[in-house]
Amino acid sequence: MTTRADTRPAAVITDGTEAVRVATELAGRFAPGARERDRDRVVPRAELERIARSGLLGITVPRDAGGAQVSHRVLADVFRILAVADASISQVLQNHFVFVRVLKDRGTPAQREFFHAELLRGARFGNAMAERGVDRRKGETSTSLRSLDGTTDLLLNGRKYYTTGAATADWVPVKTKDPDGGDAVAFVEQGSPGLSFGGDWSALGQRGTHSGTTLLTDVRVPADRVVAWPYSADELRTAGAAGQLLHAAIDVGIAEGALAAAAEYVRTRTRAYADSPWDRAADEHHLINDVGRQAVQVRAARALLERAADAVDAAEADPVLDPDRVAEASLSVAAARAFTAETAVTTASELFSYAGTSATDEEHGLDRFWRDARTHTLHDPTRWKYHHIGNHVLNGVAPRGPLL
Repeated sequence: MTTRADTRPAAVITDGTEAVRVATELAGRFAPGARERDRDRVVPRAELERIARSGLLGITVPRDAGGAQVSHRVLADVFRILAVADASISQVLQNHFVFVRVLKDRGTPAQREFFHAELLRGARFGNAMAERGVDRRKGETSTSLRSLDGTTDLLLNGRKYYTTGAATADWVPVKTKDPDGGDAVAFVEQGSPGLSFGGDWSALGQRGTHSGTTLLTDVRVPADRVVAWPYSADELRTAGAAGQLLHAAIDVGIAEGALAAAAEYVRTRTRAYADSPWDRAADEHHLINDVGRQAVQVRAARALLERAADAVDAAEADPVLDPDRVAEASLSVAAARAFTAETAVTTASELFSYAGTSATDEEHGLDRFWRDARTHTLHDPTRWKYHHIGNHVLNGVAPRGPLL
């Protein structure tokens, strides 16, 4: 089979230091156009292609398969750096790495061999998980695979929502039921007959994630492209925490981006207040104090992110998972998610109190930080993060569930 990745000459990143360097270089290229992409609701195709060619999409591939097998600390840093520049681009990559993890946890040796080669050539996974009208707490889905007479192929039918990055991905992993009723992920190649996209993403923030509808109508899927869904809600695992960690990294990136934008605007555009004895707004003691307080919040958010990443790495250090380390990883990520979400929204909002009325002009595009933060932080309710932490403190209950 020839895929789009076969013709893409992607670099191969060999370690975490190189991954961070490449992410930093790409972020520098992406930041100048972020305002215009947001304003015009541009799908960042060129930017995603740059990422594909850079080698970043393969950095969690195991070393014995040719990848860098970077730590969660490095991966979180890559996401944070990209989100400072453009939170939409960073968000598109989140599900990619989730499904790389699915292959690691449940893929057959042949499946891992095939997809690891794809990833190292720059292939990207999209996302087709969520549905409306089903009870996800019970694992319900109306998407299904059925056997095709006289062949080992299967036919896939369904309708998915919030399918971030699917329309531009090389492969679209689809959560479904297999012919026996078991949970599975079907990896659908881009361009497959019956695979189509609604182009109906119209959220107020993260406009470039192209997270609209994906339709699957009698899509033919080879049996060896179907992977059993590897997780149950009550099992001991770190996959949920690892996925949530990347969301926290995006929030930290948004907060850092908003703070930097506020500082630049105040230095270059904001006028001193009428009662101020200083000629420059940036010299006003009240403003310096306010910005300093918010900067401390952003620093704390980043520290919690790094601690959470280290906790996930520690939990996965041994082949046999230790329940206490897994619990600490989940709690650390929950704390990071709660605090980084609040910090992103607050920093992006307070930006305007520092910069002043003129900063609300559409031409500056500073509202994108708040819109991105407000949209992204709705993925998972912060109240549930506090609940899990509080339940552990009061009752010694270790967090369990699909997102932990």
